[in-house]
Amino acid sequence: MASPPENPQENPPKGKAPQKKSGKDSQSSAPSTGPWLIILLILVVGSLIMMKTSPENTGSKVDYSFFISELNRGNVESVDFHGDILTGKWKIRPENPNDKEKKEEKLAEEFNTVLPSQPVEDRDLVPELIKQKVEFKAESTNVGIGTYIIPWLIGPLLIIGFFWFMMRRSSDPMGSGMLGNFTKSPAKRFSPSDEQTTFDDVAAMEQAKAELQEVVEFLKTPAKFQRLGAQIPKGVLLMGSPGTGKTLLARATAGEAGVPFYSINGSEFIQMFVGVGASRVRDLFRTAKENAPCIIFVDEIDAVGRIRGAGLGGGHDEREQTLNQMLSEMDGFQQNEAVIIIAATNRPDVLDPALLRPGRFDRHITVDRPTKEGRAAILKVHSRKIPLSEDVDLHNIAAGTIGFSGADLKNLVNEAALSATRLNKDQVDKDDFDNARDRVLMGPEREEILSEKEREMTAYHEAGHALLAWLLPEIDPVHKVTVIPRGRALGVTQLLPDEERYSIGEKQLHSQLAFMLGGRAAEGIVFGEHTAGAADDIKRATQITRKMVGQWGMSDVIGPVAFRHSDENPFLGKEMKSQGECSEETAHVIDQEMQRFLNTAGERAEKILTENREKLDLLAKALVEQEAIDSNDIKRLIGISVREQAKLDSAKETGTDNQSNSEPE
Repeated sequence: MASPPENPQENPPKGKAPQKKSGKDSQSSAPSTGPWLIILLILVVGSLIMMKTSPENTGSKVDYSFFISELNRGNVESVDFHGDILTGKWKIRPENPNDKEKKEEKLAEEFNTVLPSQPVEDRDLVPELIKQKVEFKAESTNVGIGTYIIPWLIGPLLIIGFFWFMMRRSSDPMGSGMLGNFTKSPAKRFSPSDEQTTFDDVAAMEQAKAELQEVVEFLKTPAKFQRLGAQIPKGVLLMGSPGTGKTLLARATAGEAGVPFYSINGSEFIQMFVGVGASRVRDLFRTAKENAPCIIFVDEIDAVGRIRGAGLGGGHDEREQTLNQMLSEMDGFQQNEAVIIIAATNRPDVLDPALLRPGRFDRHITVDRPTKEGRAAILKVHSRKIPLSEDVDLHNIAAGTIGFSGADLKNLVNEAALSATRLNKDQVDKDDFDNARDRVLMGPEREEILSEKEREMTAYHEAGHALLAWLLPEIDPVHKVTVIPRGRALGVTQLLPDEERYSIGEKQLHSQLAFMLGGRAAEGIVFGEHTAGAADDIKRATQITRKMVGQWGMSDVIGPVAFRHSDENPFLGKEMKSQGECSEETAHVIDQEMQRFLNTAGERAEKILTENREKLDLLAKALVEQEAIDSNDIKRLIGISVREQAKLDSAKETGTDNQSNSEPE
């Protein structure tokens, strides 16, 4: 058994306008880097000059022993002492002692060598220089304190100056320095253009469009409201299931008003560095005020607007700092500033109360799943560019897609077009839409090949579901039964509601429990054992039973008391086991009542199937032979359903009554 999916998706807008930058942004420029380049060039040139004039780089470097030998030969003209380095000049350029190939390469006219230090200091060098009448002089090796301080001072100062310069460029969120783009808001701007989304592009959702029409009028003519002292809501919160068209409504509101539209996702504010999200919020609101009137749209605001201080994050994490800045910016709006904030979420229960109070998000608009007429209109919008066959009736398709959102309907049309393409058709016909609906509701066919026994057990399992749905008037009509593995199931019994339903009664719930356990009951009756194929049926039946007993007050033993089995943690975004909801004795009674409900439903299903064993065998045999049967096949095999018979009897009684009332006295 399958149910409609809830994949989020919306009707796409017709087009996007190129992003327009504000005047201030376009005129801003980065500080000049010329002085810093000149300083860097001076430092490089100075370093090269110092390296060039260093004693170690004077002439050719020779060994001290070679210098002494040349001195004894009288080939040294003059020397200079530079601490441990001795430089000098030859009288005649000697041959290079390291030239092993004897190419008569000579040394440079000047040379340098390293003097031996204690304890091998050469004390005979100076007397020998005097003896050879060589001119020599010595330079002081004592370095002043300034020489020590300058290298250690200039280096850190240059580093500190560099980071100070870069941080100064990026300190303004609107700047374009090294961190400017990091702290700048990533919101996308869509300006008014010829190709824009309006309320005409939004099918259904008439109530939501009526609520937003007032916002459009304020953005167009704010003086009309200010004349009577009226204050338009600063924020509008769109709440609804995924795929119902919240983003599309916000885009259409901006298109109707003809104002710039800034779109951003709530998660785009959050970064690993504390303060970046707050800077992006300031940047976004500052830009919006400069371009007023305009609309700011924050999608998935629950990513940043969850209750503060909840969960494991404490009160000083990046998300809460970002939320605090957003609350402050919304309070900073003046009444004459035509900036409207529209936010969308499918989790309004986890939003911070400070975000929802009057003065911030004043107006809350619920975007529901479309009705039958709305679904027909949405199907018409999405099939505008698709060639449809004459046998395609969009109203009939809308009637068979109860519970589908706008995104689901778009996916249905696309799957139908893909089905027609795979078969090389020129048009999309009714069979393509039927195949697409089966694919969406039950999943694609799998390639597993079941054994004969597995195939027979699966057939009886699905026949048990189908027969109970056929014999219980509270269950939705059967659309199709198949033993072809689809999605994650080996077989599927697909029900198709024939009416919109917004509430459910106790009697219908008990019938649903019997229907869910019908497959398991059929296995026990025919094979005398149960398989693991009923695991999902038991899981869903248990969930419904727990709500019936512990939340909906449908147990006479427990009474009208709500015992929540789990709490939704607003920080973690998932269910965690609650503590202290009820005593152990009460929990034991709840478990006993749940077992009683499920056992009663299983016994009821087993009783009905036993009494109709012949019909069960007929359905199972047809499934084994044909693999898939629909409602017409079931009607031909076992007759009309109880639900349909009840409708015929009711219509017959109504017709009889009308006829009797029309007779003359």
